[in-house]
Amino acid sequence: MILVSSCLAGLEVRYNGTHSLDDRILELMRENKAISVCPELLGGFSTPREPAEIIGGEGEDVLDGKAKIIEKSGRDVTEMYLKGANLTLLKAQEVGATLVVLKENSPSCGSATIYNGDFKGKKKVGNGVTSALLKRHGFTVTSEERLFDHLVEK
Repeated sequence: MILVSSCLAGLEVRYNGTHSLDDRILELMRENKAISVCPELLGGFSTPREPAEIIGGEGEDVLDGKAKIIEKSGRDVTEMYLKGANLTLLKAQEVGATLVVLKENSPSCGSATIYNGDFKGKKKVGNGVTSALLKRHGFTVTSEERLFDHLVEK
């Protein structure tokens, strides 16, 4: 089973109330090969919500208590992101996920790049907190941008 970000499956759960539908993911869902999850909603956020970025590091640093996830207005939402990451980990374990495909650039789901924390649209190399936690537990995590590479391997 492949675990995928709900926004990639076409659900309007992104911070701004939109989706990031990926037709390949939609097809996997239709074939019952994938199940969707939104770490932010699991963490207690609603849609839409204020944008948030990791300040002081990346997802690994958040897990280690060395960085925080802050909304644009300054509110610390680290605990909600950690809750969502942990519930996503439980879901991945429950379904026996062989691959996890999460939305790139997100402070939760980014698996190669995230926004750099200055809220100016600039990105840096790094994992979001959910990606970092899943990788720590041995899951293969990729983004919609690298999905084809993983589908070709199988």
